[in-house]
Amino acid sequence: MKNAIDIFSGAGGMSIGAMKAGIRIDLAIENNRQAADTFEHNHPNAEVICSDVREFKIKEHQKEPFVLFGGPPCQGFSVSNTKTRNTKNINNSLFKEFIRLVEESNPKWFVFENVEGFVSFQKGAVLNQLKKEFIKLGYTISHEVLTASDYGVPQSRNRFFMVGNRLGVNFEFPEKSEIKVSVKQAISDLPSLGNGESIYELPYKKGRCSDFARLMRNGSKYSKQNFVSKNQDYVVERYKHVPMGKNWKSIPQELMSNYSDTSKCHSGIYRRLHLNRPSVVIANYRKNMLIHPIENRGLSVREAARIQSFPDDFIFKGSLMHIQQQIGNAVPPLLAKSIFEQIIKLNKESKD
Repeated sequence: MKNAIDIFSGAGGMSIGAMKAGIRIDLAIENNRQAADTFEHNHPNAEVICSDVREFKIKEHQKEPFVLFGGPPCQGFSVSNTKTRNTKNINNSLFKEFIRLVEESNPKWFVFENVEGFVSFQKGAVLNQLKKEFIKLGYTISHEVLTASDYGVPQSRNRFFMVGNRLGVNFEFPEKSEIKVSVKQAISDLPSLGNGESIYELPYKKGRCSDFARLMRNGSKYSKQNFVSKNQDYVVERYKHVPMGKNWKSIPQELMSNYSDTSKCHSGIYRRLHLNRPSVVIANYRKNMLIHPIENRGLSVREAARIQSFPDDFIFKGSLMHIQQQIGNAVPPLLAKSIFEQIIKLNKESKD
């Protein structure tokens, strides 16, 4: 079985995708303790190191994996980040650590992932530097911004991917699917919940479920981690005024009196998901007050995990706030799976 190293691993969304494509995860590096605990719980056979990647020497652990992959912290590259989207943000230099670890481990393939804003950061200078460094190391590279909903994920989420190999293969990104998975197909079989409800295990709703839900269940008998943040009564009252697909603008002005200037409100807050469409981006869904499509509450952990395409047997560790952040930060496993399947396919064709 082909092996992999996951750096900046987070909870392990990319690793789940790699595993479903038939790749074994040998090593993961993650600086956040709660995310590392989640990774370790769901990948018991992998070595998980909770460490600052800048202090990590890969040669002390393993050399020449089939593929090395990861996404350096991306908040500094995001186009929605107006405060630290600059070269002074220390996280913006962590992509150089990715280059270093590729050079040290010499993988046949690598996958670099980030927000779509990475492309335009510093007017493309950072992207060009990344390309030059990998070409210098002997890699043939391809890069593209992919939309998760084109690959079976019930979410309109754009992510930047760069794929490189030292086999001289011209990597072509996987073909898009014409079938889009809706929020209804993603979560309608999950249990109804109330504001602030926190029940670890509940039965699925009775009746037929979608192909996507069946795929996520993967034989599970119960929905686990049905945890919902407790919102204040005035927040729940605001939820009641927002129709499916709409946002805070549908809330009566008198109910938004604590906002000094609503014109500065981000379009993503107080958005109710639409049943018949893929979800908007599941990022910090608690902070953004994303609303369940038909119930006046926020999303549960399992619902958000489903929308990210995490299987139901994937268990998150840490406090509710940390779990919500882990889900929001993750690469959707089904999106990652499509990329790794394409890598395996083209790698095999290069040998035939």
